[in-house]
Amino acid sequence: MTQATDPQNTIPQPLTEGAHHIGLTVPSLADTKAFFLDTLSYSQVAEVPDYPAAFLSDGTTMITLWQANDPATATAFDRKNVIGLHHLALKVADRAALATLHDRIKAAPGCEIEFSPESLGGGDIHHLMCAIPGGVRVEFIAPTA
Repeated sequence: MTQATDPQNTIPQPLTEGAHHIGLTVPSLADTKAFFLDTLSYSQVAEVPDYPAAFLSDGTTMITLWQANDPATATAFDRKNVIGLHHLALKVADRAALATLHDRIKAAPGCEIEFSPESLGGGDIHHLMCAIPGGVRVEFIAPTA
């Protein structure tokens, strides 16, 4: 997306500069953290054991994982009936990275692939959708070739 050219500066500029972090409440901090560390090769940058929470990063975006107080009684993720996060979309470098990631997700415990890499709307962008441990939907998108 690009901002329209405005030589007179009459169109207000956005006041935000992208995502600093995305926070997810999960039923198993250990399982979801392992997915980000082992499958996506994120780094852990901090943790708060008493909360408990873990802060993970790919070097661009930080993902904050928060342990649900009582996973047995927590409301499961439901993209069609609960207000809030529908899915998290993360960009990958290219289609080769998307294919590698697809193989890793297939082998990762607690993951369910919703659809394998395919064209997004019939165009050059390709994507895949999965549920990571804990049930949060994550989409991975490879830009045009």
